[in-house]
Amino acid sequence: MRELSESEIRESFVNCSKGEAQRLNLPRGLADLPWADLDFLGWRDPGAPDRGYLVTERDGGLVGVTLRVPSVRRSLAKSNICSLCITTHAGAGVALLTARRAGVAGREGNTVGNYVCADLACSLYVRGLKKSAVVSRPEESLTMEEQIDRTVGNLDAFLAKVLA
Repeated sequence: MRELSESEIRESFVNCSKGEAQRLNLPRGLADLPWADLDFLGWRDPGAPDRGYLVTERDGGLVGVTLRVPSVRRSLAKSNICSLCITTHAGAGVALLTARRAGVAGREGNTVGNYVCADLACSLYVRGLKKSAVVSRPEESLTMEEQIDRTVGNLDAFLAKVLA
């Protein structure tokens, strides 16, 4: 992913108002992120633990979505799998992230959800640059490039639901 500016990030959001996009907290150290290793920019808001954000390149432009994280904590005893990058985590490492749909559907309260790495670091897990705290990624026959393509495809399918 190419490096994004603060204004590009704020202008990309499709499921919140312009005012909300201007007020959201951007990730710290934006210029220092490993942009070359990111398929999308994802972060959780440290000031609002029930919020997350995701920005990616799609169809020649940027698409950003605000995400909500349920306040109910999942059991730490179970392992869960991220539906984007297929990384296995101990209980709280995967969260149900919901996005208000874009447009009229979102204003009417319609949402879509997906079980995703709670820290939104899927790109780093796929590349082996970050490890799950308790459970390792499953051994796969796909190449790293194929795994990256699958992650991007899974993200695109989720965004298609948000934009529908």
